[in-house]
Amino acid sequence: MNGWNAVPGEPRPGAGRPLPHTPSGLFPAGPPARPTWREPYPVTGGGVAAGGATAAAWLLLFGLLGHDVPGYAWWTVIAGGLAWLAAAVLVRFGDRGIATGVAIVTAGGWSIAAAVVAVRWAQSGDWPLW
Repeated sequence: MNGWNAVPGEPRPGAGRPLPHTPSGLFPAGPPARPTWREPYPVTGGGVAAGGATAAAWLLLFGLLGHDVPGYAWWTVIAGGLAWLAAAVLVRFGDRGIATGVAIVTAGGWSIAAAVVAVRWAQSGDWPLW
C-alpha cells in the first residue's frame, strides 16, 4: 500500500540504522572538502626581527649623515622612502616577514624624526625644515 514490497517479516530499508546527519562544522568530521593552500614562504618572527634590525641600522646610518635637525629629518625621510620601496619589492618577490619588519621600523623612525622636528619647532617657533 505504501509502495514498499517486501516479504513479511523482512525489516524495512533503513530500519535499525541511525539517520545520517550533516556535521555543523564546529567539529570537523574529516578532511576539508577542498584543498588547503599553503603559503610557500610564511611570515616568521625571525624574518620580522631581521627586517626590523636591518631597517633600524639603515635609518641610523642615514640619520647620522645629517648634521642638524633639518638634515637629520630629510635624510630620514629619504632613507625611509628607499626602505619602503625595498619592502614593496620584498612583498612581491621575496620574504614578506622581512618586508613587515622593514615597514614597521621605518614607520617608527619617521615618527621619531617627526617628533624631533616638532620639538625643535616648539622651542624655536620657526619651522625647521626650510
